[in-house]
Amino acid sequence: MSGTQLTVTLSGGGADDARAVVRALEGTFGAPDELPADENATVHMATFDGAQAGAGTGTEEGAGRLSAPVTVTVQGTPEAVRRASDTLTRAFTARDDGAASGDQEQERQLLLVP
Repeated sequence: MSGTQLTVTLSGGGADDARAVVRALEGTFGAPDELPADENATVHMATFDGAQAGAGTGTEEGAGRLSAPVTVTVQGTPEAVRRASDTLTRAFTARDDGAASGDQEQERQLLLVP
């Protein structure tokens, strides 16, 4: 896993909420593999490979509003997880629901509220 690769899993809210969260991360990590699209899904995922990491200062200002609480789990290197957590807490009202660390990866869960 590269130093900027990040996997994001989102539950709660709808596809529009998931897209808002993913868009908030684009300024930090570049474009994801694809935007969440399935309106009927209960869990959405996006993967950032970091090829354009740091391309901008962050799009969190224009991330949009959430219609419902969204649980976000970010997984990647400790640096990528820290950057994602920082970006999301600037873009949304967030509660840190904990972290788990492995040898080379970290996972953090956040609850984002409207």
